[in-house]
Order: sequence, then C-alpha cells, then structure tokens
Amino acid sequence: TPKKLFVAIDPLLSQLTSITMKFTAIATALLAGSASAFVATKSPSSSSTALQANIAVFGASGLTAQECVYQALKDGDSVFGLTRNPANVVVPKGSGGADADKPIVDDKLTVIGGDVTNAADVAKVFENDIDGVIVALGGKTSDVGDSMLTDGTNNIISAMKSKGVKRMAVVTSIGAGDSKDQAPFAFKILMMTVMKKIFNDKNNQEKAVEESGLEYCIVRPGGLSVDAPTGVINVIDGEAGSIPRADVAQFCLEAVKDAEFPYIGKAPCISSVGGTSWVKDRSAAARGQA
Repeated sequence: TPKKLFVAIDPLLSQLTSITMKFTAIATALLAGSASAFVATKSPSSSSTALQANIAVFGASGLTAQECVYQALKDGDSVFGLTRNPANVVVPKGSGGADADKPIVDDKLTVIGGDVTNAADVAKVFENDIDGVIVALGGKTSDVGDSMLTDGTNNIISAMKSKGVKRMAVVTSIGAGDSKDQAPFAFKILMMTVMKKIFNDKNNQEKAVEESGLEYCIVRPGGLSVDAPTGVINVIDGEAGSIPRADVAQFCLEAVKDAEFPYIGKAPCISSVGGTSWVKDRSAAARGQA
C-alpha cells in the first residue's frame, strides 16, 4: 500500500511572492499555449485511495497546512498534526467560508505540540498508524533557524522509513531546485538577497527528499493567496502565476492518496494560470463507489 507526506511554504515567502506573481499572471496565460486536461483517477481496489485514511500533517498551523487539515477532515480522513502552535490550527480562510479562523473541532483530528527538528516529537506522530504524511513547515529563519526545513524533513524521512511510510508530497516554492528560471525576475532578486537563507534551506530540503528513496512529489506553487478554491490547478513549464492555498492543498492530498498520481518522483510547479490543466475526478467511480 503506498504511503504518503507533504511540506508547506513559508508565510513570509508567500507575502513577498504575492505581488510579484500577480504581475506575471496575465503574461503566463498568454505564453502557456494550449492545455490538455489531466484527470486524477482512483482505483477502487487500492487502499491508498480509501475514503478514510490516516494523514499526518507537519507544521499543521501553517496557512497551506490548515487547508490540508481541513480538506482531509472533510474527506473523512483522520489527521494527526504536529505544530509548535496547536492553538493556531484553525479553519482556513479559503475553504472555511464563514467559519474561517474558528478552531477546528473534529473527533478525527489529533494535534500534537512539538518541534519538527526534535526527532522524538516527530516519532510521536508515527505512534499512530499513518497512511499519509503532510509536512507543512514554515517560519522566518530568524525564528526557526537556517536549516529547519532540511533538518525537520530529514527527521520525517527517517521516521517514515522506520514505519514503512512511502509517499511524500513536499511543498516548497517556485524558484527552488531546478525551477529558478520559472520565477519572475523580481522574485529572483529576492531569492538572491533577503530570501537567500530560506532558499538555501529549501534547496537542501528538496535534495534530501529526492535522495530519500521514497515516493515523493515536490510541489512548487506560484504566488500563494488565501482565496477560495478555484478548482483550477495547472502544471506550469514557464513562469508561474498565482494560486490559492486551497488548490495547493487539493493537489497535495491527491498526491498522497492517489496510487496512480502522475507526478510521483517529480517536482511540478503549479498555479491557477496557464499550463496543463489538472482536474480532480469527483465521480462515484473515482471515490471507489462504482
């Protein structure tokens, strides 16, 4: 049975990217050309696509991670979250509507207070029978250190291997790894200056994931927003536009729950503008009901 995980983008990073990405969205749409739809399908016989899975979310109080937690619970999954700030695990603004910012109250949610750089704290999550791991790590380097993403991800990888969990969805950023040329020019300047430390950490984090031997999907979103989900998730080859965190969460959840997810072992850049359209199959057959 494939097993799974993820990582979310730094809140400071999202604030700095949002303005830059808005300026590139229209140009991206014009340059993207024709798009072909990808429809995610689920095999009814695969337990990895069951309606109820156990998903671990690391950095569960982050804005993108909140979406992952909330949407997973709505799908009937059980969620085990690790965060330094348990009180901040709240209903997200994008998917939560009028309930946004209220505490998430659900019998299927377990929140553990802890630090991802502490292997013992990470191990507490895996005391449960985990089917999928969501790693949503963020924070200013001045607060969490220069290598939190890498150190924390290495702890998670070690714990996954010890428990036989195989599937990872790791959220980093446009511009990380080999996607430097997909970042707008102004954003590249930030990457080389005020964001140099965090991108060094992100690059090392991606390398750790790529060398893990696990089934991974590194997710590189464009400019993040807290808007309502659009259902438009495009895999971009050129410069990326913006995308709501709610849509990023949907992509990540499919990455860890779909046994035949097409971007395993890859690092797609995603946005809501241009590129190759990714569409979730909401049919009864896709939910294993036919």
